[in-house]
Amino acid sequence: MMALATFFWGWLLAALLLGFGMGWIAVVHRAQGVSRMWMRWLALLAIALLAASFSRIVPGRFGYWLDLFLVMFALYLVGCAIGSWLRDRVVSRSRPAN
Repeated sequence: MMALATFFWGWLLAALLLGFGMGWIAVVHRAQGVSRMWMRWLALLAIALLAASFSRIVPGRFGYWLDLFLVMFALYLVGCAIGSWLRDRVVSRSRPAN
């Protein structure tokens, strides 16, 4: 894990900042959400990828890429959460009191 952080710190930071930007925009964007069926499939896929990473089923370069993908995706989601939370705080402060 430290090798990922040492060699790919720029990419990891970019994933975090991209997630922050998307989280900031997502509060404003009112699109249709993902259906329950798709949420279940995506959750199952995420669990399978995490299980493959932790059990080291995928060897060599592809396992390394899988670990890198999972770390970048986690940082992206953290950035999304922080960005949407901060955007909500900024927008709620600027609303006039009724």
